[in-house]
Amino acid sequence: MNFLRGVMGAQATGPQPSGAETVQKLCDRVSSSTLLDDRRDAVRALKALSKKYRVEVGTQGMQYLLGVLETDRSDTEIIGFALDTLNNIISNDVQEDEDQNVQKSSPEHDIGGHFTDMFLEQQDNVSLILSLMEEFDFHVRWPAVKLMTALLRNRGPQVQQITLVIPTGLSRMMDLLADSREVIRNDGLLLLQQLNKGNAAIQKIVAFENAFERLLDVIAEEGYTDGGIVVEDCLLLLQSLLEHNSSNQNFFKEGSYIPRMTPWFEVAEESIGWSAQKVTNLHLMLQLVQILVSPTNPPGATASCQRAMMHCELLQRLCAILMATGVPADILTETINTVSEVIRGCQANQEYFASVNAPSTPPRPAIVVLLLSMVSERQSFALRCAILYCLQSSLYRNEVGQAQIVATLLPSTVDASTVSAGQLLCGGLFSADSLSNWCAAMALSHCLLGSGSQREQLLRVQLATSMGQPPVSLLQQCTSILAQGGKLQTRVGLLILLCTWLTDCSIAVAHFLHNSSNIPFVMNQITEHHGEDEHLVQGLCALLLGICIFYNDNSLENYTRPKLKQLLEKRIGKENFFEKLSIVSKHELYSLASRRPKPSASTPSTLLFDYEFTRLVREIEGLIVKAVQKSAAEEQKEEEVRKTMQQNDNILAQYKDLIRVQDCQISELNEKVTSLSMQYEQAEITIGQQSAHIEQLKDQYNLLKVQAGKDGLSGSLQAEMNGPFGQRESPELARLRLELECAQRENSELESRLAHRGDNQANEGEESGISEVKKEIVRLRGTLEAQEAELETLRVQRDESHQGSADQSSLDKDLQSCLAAMKEENEQLKSEKQKLSEERAALAGRLEKAQEEVENRTSEAAEARQEQDDLLVLLADQDTKLQVLRSRLRMLGHSVDDEDDDDDLDVKAVDDSHEDKA
Repeated sequence: MNFLRGVMGAQATGPQPSGAETVQKLCDRVSSSTLLDDRRDAVRALKALSKKYRVEVGTQGMQYLLGVLETDRSDTEIIGFALDTLNNIISNDVQEDEDQNVQKSSPEHDIGGHFTDMFLEQQDNVSLILSLMEEFDFHVRWPAVKLMTALLRNRGPQVQQITLVIPTGLSRMMDLLADSREVIRNDGLLLLQQLNKGNAAIQKIVAFENAFERLLDVIAEEGYTDGGIVVEDCLLLLQSLLEHNSSNQNFFKEGSYIPRMTPWFEVAEESIGWSAQKVTNLHLMLQLVQILVSPTNPPGATASCQRAMMHCELLQRLCAILMATGVPADILTETINTVSEVIRGCQANQEYFASVNAPSTPPRPAIVVLLLSMVSERQSFALRCAILYCLQSSLYRNEVGQAQIVATLLPSTVDASTVSAGQLLCGGLFSADSLSNWCAAMALSHCLLGSGSQREQLLRVQLATSMGQPPVSLLQQCTSILAQGGKLQTRVGLLILLCTWLTDCSIAVAHFLHNSSNIPFVMNQITEHHGEDEHLVQGLCALLLGICIFYNDNSLENYTRPKLKQLLEKRIGKENFFEKLSIVSKHELYSLASRRPKPSASTPSTLLFDYEFTRLVREIEGLIVKAVQKSAAEEQKEEEVRKTMQQNDNILAQYKDLIRVQDCQISELNEKVTSLSMQYEQAEITIGQQSAHIEQLKDQYNLLKVQAGKDGLSGSLQAEMNGPFGQRESPELARLRLELECAQRENSELESRLAHRGDNQANEGEESGISEVKKEIVRLRGTLEAQEAELETLRVQRDESHQGSADQSSLDKDLQSCLAAMKEENEQLKSEKQKLSEERAALAGRLEKAQEEVENRTSEAAEARQEQDDLLVLLADQDTKLQVLRSRLRMLGHSVDDEDDDDDLDVKAVDDSHEDKA
């Protein structure tokens, strides 16, 4: 500060330094000072001087200020001063204390642009500003946002290209929308508006950075239409993202953002008037809807947006505004234009719009209320054009709507108590107001586009001109008014209606030619010389004459196609005719109308052409030229070819009718065959079920018959059938009972055999008895398992028979009773099985005891046998010794007694007895 005082205020009596000198000293101080406080004071002083001495500060101090941004990032205060200074010298906003003479003395009168070019010489400077925008400090972030906005305003395309190559550059700008400080958020909106201008690549990136979500949240937070300038900025940014960008429009639709637009149009009727900001906000919202459903968009994208708006009830809200009271005129006009594009070409939306009624007593269709305003001279020109566009959109590719409007013109459907759309159109067509004449003519022409049947129906319309005079046709009335002259706009409208009416309708051409005064009048209009304003009428008359030639079916002898061409050559000349015909397509208003379907004109007098009519002219102009240029021989050949083709078409139509009848017969026969096939399959299923049931009954009968044969007594059979409870018993259960009784008898026999078996044969008898008992138990177990399986089979059969026809109900009752009896028998068998198991356990114990006794006796027998063997060995030794002794005695001459022999015999007998015991 001492330095500043020395520079700015020292030596008051001496000469004061100039602004350039002061700026030079401050810049030197910024570059040379080592103390941060001194540099901060110098930058603060430059900021103060930058508004008055903008050129000097920018020229001398820009490089020093950029150096401060790079080197002093830690001090937010000096960074904020430097950014404010750069913003003052780059921004072209006029400052109150700025030296205007210096600004105007600049060679290019664009000081901000010149300093912006200096700033952009180093692309890193833009990256530096974007990095400073990440700082949360308010004194850094806000000046950085304003500086970036100024750069984009001065050199938008260059800054956009630099921003695209900086990583995460766009993401840093998008973060501004999430800042809790409204000042930064609002300036961030302005920054993004400048960033998106004319750059589709940046628009796509911003959209995918979740811009739609954030902007819609801000609009909701601010109160929709009741919000302030912030809502307007958000809507402008949304428009810049969506307009002429089909990719973003598709992303907006697929992201389900269209339903979030519905609350925008919850507008209550107000008697105190609308604020200017609310009108602006709603106007921008309506324009945003028009961008999504514009006819210039791809057809598929427009149709999907229209369906989404119908589904989320956005169209319903718009129609509510359209029928509400107290709505400003410009908002009402824009709402009608918006509804027009939402319903254009969408059948479901057109049907809903046709069902809307105005809140009146009695209720009247909305289209009738709108037509009342269209044919009224008191309404504004813009509103009347919007209503015409709304009617055209409701009839676009809508044959049902066209037929409904034409039907209100027919005598059989006229209701005198109500005002119909047809009455309003006829009233407007023949009123004194030329704009009403033109609008009504365009509305009627749109009722005829693409529909030959409606062209023929309109020929039936009869008009009452005056009391006591017979009614005249609508076609005759149009030609009569046209012949009377009048304003240019009225005649142009009537000629456009006639051209549209007669195109592709030979019957209408014949009706037009039937009036002998029409062709002379048309040729007089073409040949007579009029002023510049009448050239357009001459061109339209030439077009009408060409239509009468091309679509002539030669049904009138005086006005066949060759005669009309001959008359044209004599009265007008081909070259002159072609020149007059080209007037229409060369007119500047024709080019203006061919750009878009919505009627657009600066004044009512310049509204002469319709978009659909320009398309019609493009289609038939070349055909008319070719038809007029053809010679009589070519015409004759074409006529012959046409007749031949017509005959072929008639034959083909007959064959088509025959084929159609045969197709109907074939389809009927196919239906009959299908029905008979189904009946046959059902009959086969029924027969199969009945056959199975019969086979089952046969099996049961045979089994009962066999069982009765075994018993030999009918009484026994009857007892088995009656069962234990006086009910019918199944053969399977009777067989199982017999087997169980046999098993019980055999078991008792086995027990008696075991009881009477002797002690000597105890071992062998018990083993055989136990083995037989085991076998019997196994057999009984198998029998029981088989019985359970048979019971389950009977249960399944019972279930199947239960699902059969009603004729088997008695059998189901028998099976149920049989099943109950079998369950009781099964319980008895289980108890008997339990008893046998207990007996088996007792026999197993006895078997164990018998085995122990056998083992003991076997051991004793083995010991006795061992003793006998030992005795036999001793006896054999003794006998051997005796034999030796006897032989020796005999050798010695002693005599041996017989007792010795007897002893020998006794010994031998003892040996034999021992061997027998063994």
